[in-house]
Amino acid sequence: MGPPKANLTPVSSLRVSKHQIPAHHRIPNTSIQHKPLLHYHSAFTKDSSSASAIEAHLTAVGVVNPQWRYTMYSTTHFHSTTHEVLCIVQGGARLCFGGEENPGRVEASVHVGDVVLVPAGVGHRLLEEEGDEGFELVGSYPKGCSWDMCYGKEGEEVKVEGIRRLAWFERDPVYGEEGPALAV
Repeated sequence: MGPPKANLTPVSSLRVSKHQIPAHHRIPNTSIQHKPLLHYHSAFTKDSSSASAIEAHLTAVGVVNPQWRYTMYSTTHFHSTTHEVLCIVQGGARLCFGGEENPGRVEASVHVGDVVLVPAGVGHRLLEEEGDEGFELVGSYPKGCSWDMCYGKEGEEVKVEGIRRLAWFERDPVYGEEGPALAV
C-alpha cells in the first residue's frame, strides 16, 4: 500500500493570491520575468495534506521534484537557478516575500494545505511560526533544476542575470494541465 492520496480543492473553487513584488536593493523579486508570486489557498484538503501524500502527488503530476521537508529559513534569501514550489504540510506561519525592508513586500499567513509558487529572484523568509505544532514545508523544484542560495549581496549580479533564461511552468506543478501557474 502506497502513501495516502492527496485530495485537491477543484481549480474552479481555488482562491489564489497573485503578487508582483518590486525589486529592492539587490533582491530582484518579480522585476525580471514579471511572473507573480502565487499563493494557492487550501489547494490540498486538510485531510490529505501529509508530507508523503503531497510528495506522491507532486511526483505523479511530474512537473517538480520534491527535495526536502523543513521549515523556512529566517534569513531573507532567493534562488537564481530555479523557481520554488512550497507546500505547507504542518502548522502555519507568517512569511515575508520581497525583503523585510521593501515597501512593496508581501507578508502572508500560510496554513496546512496551502501552496506557494515562488518565482526565481523573489526574496523570502520566515517571520514567525503560528501555533505550537511546528511549521514544515515540502520544498520542490522543476525537474532538471537545482537550487542555489542568494542573499542580495554584492557579487551576485551574474547569478541574478541568469534568471532571465529560466523557463516558466508549461504545466501547473499541482494541477497539471490546468491551474493558476498557466494563467500568468
